[in-house]
Amino acid sequence: MQLSHTRPVTTATFDDPNLVVAAGLVPLVKLAQTAGLTKLAKDWLTVPTDKGANAGVKVTSLVAGMAAGADSIDDMAVLRHGGMGRVFTRTYAPSTLGQFLRAFTFGHVRQLDAVASRFLLKLAELTPLLGNSGSGPLPVPEAVPEAGPEADGRGGQQRAPFVFLDIDDTIIEVHGHQKQGAGFGYSGVRGLNALLATLATSTSAPVIVGQRLRKGACGSPRGAKRMVADALATAGALLGPDRPVLVRADSAFYGAEVVRAARTGGAHVSITVRLDPAVKRAIDGIDADAWTTITYPHPILDPATGEWTSRAEVAETTYTAFSSKKKAHRVTGRLVVRRIPDANAARNQAAGRGTLFDLWRFHAFFTTTPTDVLDTVAAD
Repeated sequence: MQLSHTRPVTTATFDDPNLVVAAGLVPLVKLAQTAGLTKLAKDWLTVPTDKGANAGVKVTSLVAGMAAGADSIDDMAVLRHGGMGRVFTRTYAPSTLGQFLRAFTFGHVRQLDAVASRFLLKLAELTPLLGNSGSGPLPVPEAVPEAGPEADGRGGQQRAPFVFLDIDDTIIEVHGHQKQGAGFGYSGVRGLNALLATLATSTSAPVIVGQRLRKGACGSPRGAKRMVADALATAGALLGPDRPVLVRADSAFYGAEVVRAARTGGAHVSITVRLDPAVKRAIDGIDADAWTTITYPHPILDPATGEWTSRAEVAETTYTAFSSKKKAHRVTGRLVVRRIPDANAARNQAAGRGTLFDLWRFHAFFTTTPTDVLDTVAAD
């Protein structure tokens, strides 16, 4: 036997009528049908002309194809190879599914949002979603006071009784100059922008409760107000009315509309703020004795003792966000500030070049959580 240096085969097709590559689609599609995906899509989607016929089956086919690894219209052929026809019926050709998707407008995207939220609720009844036993809304957890550093690994004094709703976006890299909506965003990568709302508790894996695919060049907060409102509505239906929710986001989403949407939905917020002049003035007003040392994940070397130690400190002050807006948009809460030694100053001190005073870098976030639920350290 010897290695052939030629490639006589340029393409390969899986066409064995007795075998399937993705047998795991059988229980997945069964679960989707039991949770009502096909019926929900049929009832809520109103795509016009014959391209929108049998919308429920087409949506189920698209979901199954993506679960099998398809990331383009042509890849939907994965549902029609080999013995798939003996396992599934009414499997559409990729071209048919492509025509179906190209008939969508933003109104149909909103209809799919309605399908997705209702489908998630049905799944929660059938599966142990978010720690649920499948028997209705989740119970409200109790706060765990004085948990200690070993409990959370960061020196927190409490654990919050909140469910976390995280809002963030990401860039999905794409290729091809004709890709609709592709562009260069904040990452410098050509792609599409996906906005995600993720729900998580301390006892469960995160669950995506909202998603939106956007142009690659759009700003991060675009559509975030609607996303927060929709995600909180889904979370309320999923968890019950008595489960407190904390909306978390980075500074890209710090704005009056996002915070107001969260507060209107009955949630607290914890959002990183930009160090604008108003925030800097608030930080300068914090008393020198108000700072509390915390256990920082990445300690630094103390040149005086030669030991690794943490010099990160945290403090807070009352702060009214969006004071330049009209009164209805202003929100009073807590500005929690973490300060860490400036890296250059630490290196100079380690080299024997001391400074006249400590130099710090500040990281601040705005939160509406009450102090009797989360103290400064736990909030940080």
